[in-house]
Amino acid sequence: MEKILNYVNGEWISSGAKEYADVINPATAELLAKTPLGGAEEVDKAVLCAAQVFKEWRRVPVLERVKPLFKLRELLIENFDDLARTITMECGKTFEEARGEMLRAVENVAMATAMPIMMQGYNNEDISAGIDEMMIRQPLGVGTTIAPFNFPAMITFWFMPYALATGNTFLVKPSERVSITMQKIFRLIDQSGFPKGVVNMVNGAKPAVDAILNHPGVRAVTFVGSTPVAKYIYSQASASGKRVQAQGGAKNPTVIMPDADMDTSIKIIADSAFGSAGQRCLATSVIITVGGAREPFTEMILNVASNRVVGYGLDNGVEMGPVISAQSKQRIEGLIGGSAAEGARILVDGRDSKISGYENGYFVRPTVVTDVNPKSELAFSEVFGPVLGLMHVETLDEAIKLVNDRNYGNMANIFTRDGGAARKFRYEVEAGNVGVNIGVAAPMAFFPFSGWKDSFFGDMHGQGMDAVEFFTQKKVVIERWPKEWSRKF
Repeated sequence: MEKILNYVNGEWISSGAKEYADVINPATAELLAKTPLGGAEEVDKAVLCAAQVFKEWRRVPVLERVKPLFKLRELLIENFDDLARTITMECGKTFEEARGEMLRAVENVAMATAMPIMMQGYNNEDISAGIDEMMIRQPLGVGTTIAPFNFPAMITFWFMPYALATGNTFLVKPSERVSITMQKIFRLIDQSGFPKGVVNMVNGAKPAVDAILNHPGVRAVTFVGSTPVAKYIYSQASASGKRVQAQGGAKNPTVIMPDADMDTSIKIIADSAFGSAGQRCLATSVIITVGGAREPFTEMILNVASNRVVGYGLDNGVEMGPVISAQSKQRIEGLIGGSAAEGARILVDGRDSKISGYENGYFVRPTVVTDVNPKSELAFSEVFGPVLGLMHVETLDEAIKLVNDRNYGNMANIFTRDGGAARKFRYEVEAGNVGVNIGVAAPMAFFPFSGWKDSFFGDMHGQGMDAVEFFTQKKVVIERWPKEWSRKF
């Protein structure tokens, strides 16, 4: 088994934890590793180290600070497929999906190497006679990421490269359910040339999280996960005076107009709804067909869902892997059953799935449920599984009303050939990420990963200039140098 260690002050350290969490391959139920569940003492040592090193790291010129990121990018590319395989083994997504995750991680490292330009301030001369004014950005101190299970690599890279390049030091707390990927990434970080103590990692569960949220040496906290936990992290960390960005849950409705290109739309939507077994915050989980779109869309999505190839993500031809755990499988199947009790019809039922050769795996096949009551639990709760609910309305206005009548606001999509309908949709929907003929509206590294309502708590998001803003504080300097003070040469 992989031995899971902490990484503090440039050293690999065995945890003193007495409790461990199992890291399970969800396709085979094989035990891959045991994650030590460290607590406050281990977090304290890492934060104190990072806070001390910050005093020197912030003084390193920005051109020097980004050099280790160039090296890290090279190492990530060299180890690309190995990291992707590890993601598949411990997280369950297919190999190609894992490669896509790694690509986004690498893109964010590359983006952060532009920090000499990105963190520039601005200035004005002679705001008054002989007085100049400027705004400069300075780092905060110790930043942190509390990472989720569904993207063992990518999420940390929404934040960490930007924090380091702007002069902060950093602490990562990986998900205890998928800790192997970050172990491998930190081995590459160890080779990248960062000074000791600049980048650190501590493994643990809620006690480690609480220690981060309440530690006086932590200045910034980033998180991606469910809405209840995001609310908890935002309230606790902000009460301790920290900057916080906490990404919560999602429902992600997609509107299908009658003029949509059905052949193209179906493939894109199936990949969005069933990709990563629905375990991503940008998975389409509700379809709202408008007018004449209902019958052709329903017929086609049933065919695609019924024939999607499910299995171990490292096997050739597999299009969808398992969900993360037996508990997740049970919860998802319970929501499917509950939808029928609320009057919906299950057209494709993915419950009680067994995959030949992987009978112990946590598989839920693609599921399609129609006639979903807009007020039902399935319409509002985040399933986080391969379950697609279908609703129907007659007009775009009705569809937009359904989209907006929910507490989440992470993503909303529309499929249409009508530019006017697309503009009306993107103008009126209450969501932070909007797709037009796009199934997964995932922003590139140079745009912020947005989110509204209960899908996000904070002001500035991950990636791009939002990350630069989040990990720096503005200082305004106003200067006067009277002529009589000038030295004569």
